[in-house]
Amino acid sequence: MSFTEIVFYAFSTLMVVSATGVITSKNPVHSVLLLVLTFFSTAAIWMLLEAEFLAITLVLVYVGAVMVLFLFVVMMLDINITMIREGFLKNPIQLLIAILFGCVMLGLMAIVVGPENFGLAQIAEPARHAADYSNTKELGRILYTDYVYPFEIAAVILLVAIVAAIALTMRRRPETKYQTPGKQIRVKKEDRLRIVKMKAEKEQ
Repeated sequence: MSFTEIVFYAFSTLMVVSATGVITSKNPVHSVLLLVLTFFSTAAIWMLLEAEFLAITLVLVYVGAVMVLFLFVVMMLDINITMIREGFLKNPIQLLIAILFGCVMLGLMAIVVGPENFGLAQIAEPARHAADYSNTKELGRILYTDYVYPFEIAAVILLVAIVAAIALTMRRRPETKYQTPGKQIRVKKEDRLRIVKMKAEKEQ
């Protein structure tokens, strides 16, 4: 077994263990930190495959921005995980539905990936490229030629998700006080100030 295979198996094991810890951890902050470790392990595997652009993007975008945002949101929401877990375990129907969806997702991943692409027989050292080889250029060429339609569909789905998230957070609440800038600009002094003439009081 070569050094590359040892490093690959080490980071793959770390990635699987940390990903399992994400869904089994009782503390949401620990789950976020374990997910960060999963991303780091995935980036290391991509570095072994000479996909430096994807590895750096994963670390900078997901670990540096998205996961930090998740961590702040989780810490600010103060979610009562105990109550959620109790409700989940008391309802066996939800547990069965979750297990069913998990099995369906696992089956879909097995069908899409397939043993012909990631089977044990296919594990080998990746082909070496020249020093001037640009995986970023190759990725862009494949992304905008062979996979242009899935790329555009994914962009539309993300746009719909952004619009839906904004619509859910922009609900008007009766108890919330807000100001209308247009009304503030059109206001006149007669609307805010009223001068009342009164007789001066005499001292007794």
